[in-house]
Amino acid sequence: MSVKNISILGCGWLGLPLAIDFISKGINIKGSTTTADKISTLQEHDITPFLLTLGEESKEGYADFLLDSGVVVINFPPRRIPNIIKIYQEQIQSILPYISATQKVIFISSTSVYQNTNDEVTEAIDIHPEKESGKAVAAVEQLLQEHLEDRLTIIRLSGLIGYDRLPGRFLANKKDVQNGDAPINVIHRDDCIGLIQAVIEKKAWGEIINGSADQHPKRKEFYTQAAQNIGLTPPSFKKEEKIAYKIISNRKSKELLGYTYVYPDPLKLI
Repeated sequence: MSVKNISILGCGWLGLPLAIDFISKGINIKGSTTTADKISTLQEHDITPFLLTLGEESKEGYADFLLDSGVVVINFPPRRIPNIIKIYQEQIQSILPYISATQKVIFISSTSVYQNTNDEVTEAIDIHPEKESGKAVAAVEQLLQEHLEDRLTIIRLSGLIGYDRLPGRFLANKKDVQNGDAPINVIHRDDCIGLIQAVIEKKAWGEIINGSADQHPKRKEFYTQAAQNIGLTPPSFKKEEKIAYKIISNRKSKELLGYTYVYPDPLKLI
């Protein structure tokens, strides 16, 4: 990669392994966490650590965190709290003045910004999120686009799975689960990392890109098999004639980035 310094805002379940992978490629990483106990973990992996909580009055550390980084990865989801839409925007707004005019930004977004269409959805459709978390993410997308314009690329990730995030636990033992015949949209963590790196390598700036596995098995099939595979009681599903769903297209990620998914079939992950 031509980029030698990257700042990752949010070194959690996705951000930490992303940072470790970058470091293995010789890239210097600054990483942030909101938890003091995780500072030592970042240091153990040669990540320059920063304790940052966006939205607080103190902006100490913001400038140093971003200094000299060619790319900034914004990678933390909105918390499920009252006033989520307003608070999430305020959090992101607090760091925007410290992003320089030469820095590129990747915002890790979510396919929750898409409404159910009972059809395939691409990056080109007008988004109308249905849940508060999706509305918060959509609002921050707009905020970042207005501020950064073509220096921003948004990656909208489907449901995150892989490693310790076992989907068999999500619905185990539950009764009368809805939308059993709806297709699911998920993506393995390794493919999330691959897409982020591909954006930087291809210099694909000013884009919105979906991240989702190629295949979309039915919810009932996926979660039943996932629970059985780890020895848990599968959920039971309602018998429904009408279902609500969307199928996330990953076509653009493959065509624009030349990306081949490592885990194209979710059923082979469980």
